[in-house]
Amino acid sequence: MQSAPHEPGAGVSQPVGDESGAGPRPDTFARVLVVDDMADTRRLVSTALTRGGFEVVQAENGQVALAMVDEQRPDLVLLDINMPGISGLDVMTELRVRHGIPVILLTGRDEESDRVVGLELGADDYIVKPFYVKELVARARAAVRRAKAAAPPPEPAAPAAAQVLEFGPLVIHLAEREVHLAGDLVETTPKEFDLLAYLAASPRTVFTRQQLLDAVWGSSTEWQDPATVTEHVRRLRRKIEADSENPTWLLTVRGVGYRFMPPA
Repeated sequence: MQSAPHEPGAGVSQPVGDESGAGPRPDTFARVLVVDDMADTRRLVSTALTRGGFEVVQAENGQVALAMVDEQRPDLVLLDINMPGISGLDVMTELRVRHGIPVILLTGRDEESDRVVGLELGADDYIVKPFYVKELVARARAAVRRAKAAAPPPEPAAPAAAQVLEFGPLVIHLAEREVHLAGDLVETTPKEFDLLAYLAASPRTVFTRQQLLDAVWGSSTEWQDPATVTEHVRRLRRKIEADSENPTWLLTVRGVGYRFMPPA
């Protein structure tokens, strides 16, 4: 059920069914920072997340948010893009430079270009207002799970050879999380690197978009859009292909998915 007309600033739909709108609580404790200049939105989102088992802290603008990230060390940031002063995208840039905290962008329906920029800057996900609180909580859980899965306990170092994937001019350093093309460093976002490394680890193998979502994003829920994979492949092609319109490394297998093709 959508928000009532007298709450236009919230952009949030009310819980449906279960009173919490959240279902089971997260497996582990997690703290979420909600950043939005609209007090109604912060209140509704914070209530939904609290009922879903999260601890919630709030910030009314980007400047306060950056200070609170340093103080509170949240496990996830829900970040509104369209804020006065320091915009959500500027906050996103600072977070990527200074922290590795997962970020979900809160955007309006007419902010598609901002969503693309946010993904380029390293956002983990986005959700469009108005949204259902159950979806919001599910996406928050998925983002926290992915972040925890991406940081496993330390393991004995693998042999040096296993830490590098080398295909002629393209070299992927797994331990350093760096990609080099013809000796030059290729700047990639965390998810772009993970996707490229996963495909390159099994050259010539065809993966569906859902398989890549499960392996790289760690989520097989209905909330994750398979188009996310398509967008990341498109951006990777622009970075490593001589001609992104006629790729030779990252190939589309029509009607199936994608594969990494090493040079002959």
